Amino acid sequence: MGKTINELQSEVDKRRTFAIISHPDAGKTTLTEKLLLFGGAIRLAGSVKARKASKHATSDWMEIEKQRGISVTSSVMQFDYKGHRINILDTPGHQDFSEDTYRTLTAADSAVMLIDVAKGVEAQTIKLFQVCAKRGIPIFTFVNKLDREGRSPFDLMEEIEQVLGIRSVPMNWPIGSGRELCGVYDRMKNQVELFQGDDHSSIEVQKVEDYNDPVIREMAGEFYHDQLCQDLELLDVAGDPFDFEKVLKGELTPVFFGSAVNNFGVQTFLENFLQLAPKPEPRRSTEGLVQPTDENFSGYVFKIQANMNPAHRDRIAFLRIVSGKFERGMTVKHIRAGKDIKLSQPQQFLAQDRDIVQEAYPGDIIGLFDPGIFRIGDSLSQSGNIIFDELPTFSPELFAKVTVKNALKHKQFQKGIDQLTEEGTIQVFRTVSFDEMILGVVGQLQFEVFEYRMKGEYGVDVQLQRMPYQFARWIVDDKIDPSKFRINSTLVKDKKDNYVVLFENEYAMRTAVDKNPTAKFLEMAP
Repeated sequence: MGKTINELQSEVDKRRTFAIISHPDAGKTTLTEKLLLFGGAIRLAGSVKARKASKHATSDWMEIEKQRGISVTSSVMQFDYKGHRINILDTPGHQDFSEDTYRTLTAADSAVMLIDVAKGVEAQTIKLFQVCAKRGIPIFTFVNKLDREGRSPFDLMEEIEQVLGIRSVPMNWPIGSGRELCGVYDRMKNQVELFQGDDHSSIEVQKVEDYNDPVIREMAGEFYHDQLCQDLELLDVAGDPFDFEKVLKGELTPVFFGSAVNNFGVQTFLENFLQLAPKPEPRRSTEGLVQPTDENFSGYVFKIQANMNPAHRDRIAFLRIVSGKFERGMTVKHIRAGKDIKLSQPQQFLAQDRDIVQEAYPGDIIGLFDPGIFRIGDSLSQSGNIIFDELPTFSPELFAKVTVKNALKHKQFQKGIDQLTEEGTIQVFRTVSFDEMILGVVGQLQFEVFEYRMKGEYGVDVQLQRMPYQFARWIVDDKIDPSKFRINSTLVKDKKDNYVVLFENEYAMRTAVDKNPTAKFLEMAP
């Protein structure tokens, strides 16, 4: 028995599961590809620049992404590097996909925040950072595009602190910048990574005494070496010291400078990250903390994706393993449904390439074939009735009435609506008075994706008519009177038949709260 616990422990110790968060265009797809390249998972990183040709980045697989060049769905990639097994959760950078992105972050044990050296901390990054901070997970920062002209590293560190409220500690420091970039100095290991000419494939790593080493002067010239010494002397005196405990609590972020497109600083980042990032953590549940080394298998569904393989019209439920060892064909209890199910076709991913997986461990993400039995937030367990803390749903901010152009397609329409709702792409409400269907989303792009997928995957043309509502509030009250919600608001029901009020503006919402003193208005479903 002892052996299995030790075996489980060593598998858990090997794993690192993290999400990459950033604003669109900060270079996330490129960084992901370079990490996969180091792991030998892809032979040649398809340059994102060549995206207009037939090559597309490995992690962007859906047709609409190829057209718009953005990551819309969160894919999962797994690779091995120097004795570690790494799971990357790629989150959509596009602001309209916040809901799917937020949920994906609940499956990660740490996050890598990617910042563009010229643009600094951008709006979308702030939103995603807040979700990570709320969960108290460690955040590692990679300042990207160092080979382009950008802001000074001190400026960027100050901005991280001012805007995000987190202290930072630079793990390496650039020597020169933009076109004059000669290399980076690794503060922790006392070594320099030198850039060799225009040939991006050759990066030389040299051990040095410290940053005063004449080797650096020879390679960078007097001006840049003096600048490096001044910067680092200042940091040694005034900067935050590295504090591992604070990093783990999410109070201090280690900062790495590099250029993903040139592979520069990426390997140093990866090796430092693997040493510092936490292994799979325990998760809260109705039965207390569930430890990864618990022998009973358990996990939860954080995402559902329909039609990952258009040829087969399939649905995949993404499961984060929390404890125990997963084995193909095992029988587990589906807690919400109250029945046993057999997990016979589990898959692991490298973007669109999928392998049937025989076994997996805590921290791993597996895809389960879903015949329509899973919902986001479902818990699976080998024994007991463990229910993991429900994943959050977010209050929609945009609403549209939806109708089918061809009434004969009603069946396909209903199927598409059901599947896309369960995926969490859209929320569906029905008006109490006329039984009309209203969709709610967090961002405009979700409407476009909805229309696109209804047509492409279910053969249904839909018409969306935007509605003036801006807020949804779930209402809990013994006596709900629909007549009270006629002016600048409307009463609807969600898919679980909870009452929800949609409001046109804050004034209408405040008025309703005043007029209904016994009611509770909630931002999320009760």
